Amino acid sequence: MSANPTNPQDDADRIRLKRLAKLQGAVSSSPSPTPQLAGPSSPGPSFVPTPVRTPTPAKAAAAPSPKRQVETPVTPSPVPAKKKSPATPALLDIASWEDEVIGQIFNVTLNKDAAEKSGWEIVWLKHLAEELQSEVSDGPIPLSADIADRLLISRLELDPQTMTDDLDYLPVLASLPPSQTVFEYLVGCWRRLNNVKSSLTRKGYPPVQTQQAVAKLERVKDLIISYAGLSLQEPDMFPQPLGKPIGPIELVTPLLSLSSLSTPLLSGPTDSLLSPTEVEPFLQDLARRFEPDNEIDDVLGPVVHDLCFHPSLFRPEGLAGGDSSWRGVISGLEVLVGVKPIACMITRLPQWNPPLAKAHSFEFTSLFGPLLRLGVFSREWPSITHTYFSNPTDRRPGELESAIASLRGTLKSLQSSLFQIFNTLVRASAQSREAVLQYFARVISLNERRAGMQVDHTTVASDTFVVNLQAILFRFCEPFMDANYTKIDRIDKDYFAQSDRISLKDETRVNATAKEAEEWRQQQRSGEPKLQNFISDIFYLSLTLSHYGYLKAISSYEELQKEYGEMTRHAEMLEGDGSWRGSPLQARVESALNAVKVEQEKVRAMQLAYQTQLADPELVFRSINFTNFVSTWIIRFVDPKHKHPNPLVELPLPQEVPLEFRVQPEFMLEDVIDYHEFIMREAPQSLELSGKTEILIWVLTFLTSTWYIKNPFLKNKMIDVLSWGVVSYDGRRSILNTLVNTHPLALKHLVSALVHFYIEVEQTGAHSQFYDKFNARRSISYVFRAIWRNPDHRDALKRQARDNIEKFVRFVNLMINDVTYLMDESLSDMAKIHEIQTEMANAQEFARRPPQERREREGTLRGLERQAGIYVQLGNSTVALLKEFTAEIKEPFMVPEIVDRLAAMLDYNLDALVGPRCQDLKVQNPEKYKFNPRGLLSDLLEIFLNLSDQGEFARAVAADGRSYRKELFERAAAIARRRSLKSDDEIEKLRLFVVKVEETKATLEAEEDVGEIPDEYLDPLMYTLMRDPVTLPSSHAVLDRSTIKSHLLSDTTDPFNRVPLKLEDVIPNLELKARIDAFLAERRNKNTAYDTPAENIVNMDTDAD
Repeated sequence: MSANPTNPQDDADRIRLKRLAKLQGAVSSSPSPTPQLAGPSSPGPSFVPTPVRTPTPAKAAAAPSPKRQVETPVTPSPVPAKKKSPATPALLDIASWEDEVIGQIFNVTLNKDAAEKSGWEIVWLKHLAEELQSEVSDGPIPLSADIADRLLISRLELDPQTMTDDLDYLPVLASLPPSQTVFEYLVGCWRRLNNVKSSLTRKGYPPVQTQQAVAKLERVKDLIISYAGLSLQEPDMFPQPLGKPIGPIELVTPLLSLSSLSTPLLSGPTDSLLSPTEVEPFLQDLARRFEPDNEIDDVLGPVVHDLCFHPSLFRPEGLAGGDSSWRGVISGLEVLVGVKPIACMITRLPQWNPPLAKAHSFEFTSLFGPLLRLGVFSREWPSITHTYFSNPTDRRPGELESAIASLRGTLKSLQSSLFQIFNTLVRASAQSREAVLQYFARVISLNERRAGMQVDHTTVASDTFVVNLQAILFRFCEPFMDANYTKIDRIDKDYFAQSDRISLKDETRVNATAKEAEEWRQQQRSGEPKLQNFISDIFYLSLTLSHYGYLKAISSYEELQKEYGEMTRHAEMLEGDGSWRGSPLQARVESALNAVKVEQEKVRAMQLAYQTQLADPELVFRSINFTNFVSTWIIRFVDPKHKHPNPLVELPLPQEVPLEFRVQPEFMLEDVIDYHEFIMREAPQSLELSGKTEILIWVLTFLTSTWYIKNPFLKNKMIDVLSWGVVSYDGRRSILNTLVNTHPLALKHLVSALVHFYIEVEQTGAHSQFYDKFNARRSISYVFRAIWRNPDHRDALKRQARDNIEKFVRFVNLMINDVTYLMDESLSDMAKIHEIQTEMANAQEFARRPPQERREREGTLRGLERQAGIYVQLGNSTVALLKEFTAEIKEPFMVPEIVDRLAAMLDYNLDALVGPRCQDLKVQNPEKYKFNPRGLLSDLLEIFLNLSDQGEFARAVAADGRSYRKELFERAAAIARRRSLKSDDEIEKLRLFVVKVEETKATLEAEEDVGEIPDEYLDPLMYTLMRDPVTLPSSHAVLDRSTIKSHLLSDTTDPFNRVPLKLEDVIPNLELKARIDAFLAERRNKNTAYDTPAENIVNMDTDAD
């Protein structure tokens, strides 16, 4: 507001002292023709009347347009001439034209009559006219570029809200636009100047005159732009209308209105508002004027800040809002970064990468944070989840699919625009590119805690923020992830040693200690960090952010799945046997069940929100491409030739693991495995076009060379990935089944890798190794079943048994151990389930028990059901594997340390299935536990039949005094015949085998009737007579050779003191053996008679109950 409304000149002097010197310097620095009116020695602009013409007041008031001013005189109709003369170009009277257009641009005049004639639409600058008139002797004062600054200041100082006693000047103030801001006025000046310039260039004036005129217009434009920038920076410098937003918001508004999909903030364009086509030229002019000395930071920095932190980005509805106002922010940013100086300026602003921001606040305080946090995840955007996915079980599938498709389309638009913005910033300058890389690295360094097992989500960045950032990085990676891997070698393998951009201080290494990793880093570095190429930076930033961000978002989704499963089990517990219905507890139980169902609906809605973004086909496609590229790069890393995949790596890898690989962060491998497992479970169809081969080669590489990876859980996950790929479930076709049966590497190495890992997983070193091994071996059994029909794979197994018999015998021994344990546990659990179900079947008796006791029994039943289901499935898969192996290979099963244990295990389980206790295995809904006693009996009988031609096996079955009875086989055969489990030929073959067993048993009983055996002759572990006693070197314990050999197949330590032990280290105890042999020679009974005909030894015609 002016201090003295009746004397604006005082304000002009004050303002001029403050700003004019700076602005005048900027204007004078632009090229211009020699002024016509200003004297060269004048300290300020002084004017003399033009001698060319003296405009009359009428002419000044009329403000003739440039068109009439420079119009070429009309030539009379020519008389037909013999030769047409070329047209003479129109000449431009620079002084007259300048006087006219300056008034037109600023909409001002120094002539009262001209203003009055226009109805005071043209503003009369009375005080400036008097000031200028006092500086010249006589005559009117023409308007020119040399006094443009004085004209503009005088106009800007006018305040329509100011009252004056000057009656002549009152109409001027009254006619000023009451709500027009300084910036709006300057935009109007800028627009009118551009129109004048456009008209000028179309007139066809001589080039020299046109150039002179354009130069004058450029000087005026610089002045207008200077004051426009000043009004954005200090909007209160000149009088402004009350109650109207001024300052940066005046440029933010047209930026927001650029998007055709967002609701404009104004009802329509105005004369003073920048139109969509004018925004970019205006920004170009601002950038050109204020770029030197980074003045642009103060002018447009607040505009960028207000745009990026626009309130619409913080609305609860987020990107799902009906007005799509976030699109206006995106469109505005796209135009801003399209001007290179502004793009460079954005990355210099303090808010670009706020130094004091914490992990959880970074997305709220950094410039692009509010945009990057837009998404659909329920934790950040519960309103979207509620709007689109509430009560999902009550909605039609088509409705949910439509909601998901709509949100995915919006996310795709957001992420594509954000990538274009970041990409433009990267390409703007080397400094802005470095700032973008630092931005990515800062997000990673702030969010290292996201990789933890238990994370407080209020202390780290949101899942939405990191997933959007990951999508951007994936797009940056695409140019160097070509199909032929032509740029893969540009990735620096020593990046973590040579660059400080990413810290691995607390990260576990692939196969090295922290000390080894630090020593390697110091060896690789010499002085300052090496400048990395952009490909290496983006690759490692994407890799690390995936670990801290994207894959942890996937973990959040998986946690929701677990939570939903727990709620389902809780509901089943509440439901119980339904005995609460009709009792006083009914209302209470129903209320609890309803509460659980409500929570289930919420969790299911949250799952759908996560699926919307994480399972988006485009994101999944890019994720698969990146993951496969990483896996190929890692294999190329360890390939001795460093040529993979052209040609493929040779397996197995060398025994010596390169140090530069051992010191790499473990998450490089872990993330590849975790994502493969996620995609195999959630979206296997995404691998149909690409990715299957890379997954198979990845798994084969490290399962055939397990010594490259220290962490046993990573290797377990690899076999899980393979099993997910070969198993069909939920109506889905298996993804890897065909590939594992046709790919050359699989045909050559898969069987040996499975056998090797089956053995290795026995001892992982983890506290949970006993249970971990069963999960891994279940996956192995699934893979074996998928490849077993392939003769090439069966031949590979035979080669394993032939060429490495010792290793294969150990493999068989572990299988027998597993079957023994799993069958025992599963059948025992079935018996307990049968017991509780029998109790509960008597509803009246069970209802009379105390409520606490009933709940305990119901809880016990649920626990047994969960446990039994796991053990039954594991046992079924291992028995099936044993059945297949014994059909193809028999020799490894006949070695002394195997055959007796195999026979005892088979006899024991046959007794459980058909013996007196078999009735205890009858449970309700056995399919719920995958328990199929008939199928299990068929598999056991098949194993007996597979080995029935082996004399050692018959001897071992006969020697099993604990479980073997011929009556068991008789009953089993009867069940098999009645249930059509076996053919008549197979049953006859089984009968002949039992006859052989009975005959062998009779002989063994006669031979072994030696009476009481001295303790010193008994094996201390098996309590059987030792045939070949040996002494252990460290504990000096004496065992039978077969006993210690069997033990070492499972555990390579001395059973008495856990000292490492090999079979070749044991010491034969020849003296004890001689005494045992003498003892047997004295006591042995040689009477071996076969008094019973073979056909009467076994009766296979017994009826089964």
